[in-house]
Amino acid sequence: MKNSTIEEYIETIHFLEKRDGRAQTGALAAEMGLKPPSITQMLQKLEKEGLIEYASYTGARLTPAGGKLATDLTRRHRTIADFLVLIGIPKDLAEAEACRIEHTISTGTVSEIGRFMRFLQKNRDAAAVLDEYRSRRD
Repeated sequence: MKNSTIEEYIETIHFLEKRDGRAQTGALAAEMGLKPPSITQMLQKLEKEGLIEYASYTGARLTPAGGKLATDLTRRHRTIADFLVLIGIPKDLAEAEACRIEHTISTGTVSEIGRFMRFLQKNRDAAAVLDEYRSRRD
């Protein structure tokens, strides 16, 4: 099972849990643009992996391991999207790009991007250079 596929499911389940209290198969299918039988098959695999609890007709909930993965993915997405906005990418495009990048970028790289952003926030000179960079769109 590809990690990016697992991550997409975990993110979508997390979103639906927050919105609806549970990720029902039909709602997952609608969100992901897939057919319910494909969703059911993947939910069964995710349950075997220990990432969700799944029951037919009621849907799925993240386990603590699935919840940790969802939190990590959310943090990763947020770091990438915020960085892209910081360098001048429009917010909507930054969000879409972050969705694609987050599944392939290494944890170490995301950590360094976060560290760089914290440095910029604390360093007035660096923030001024960044402002100048953004203002000079040639």
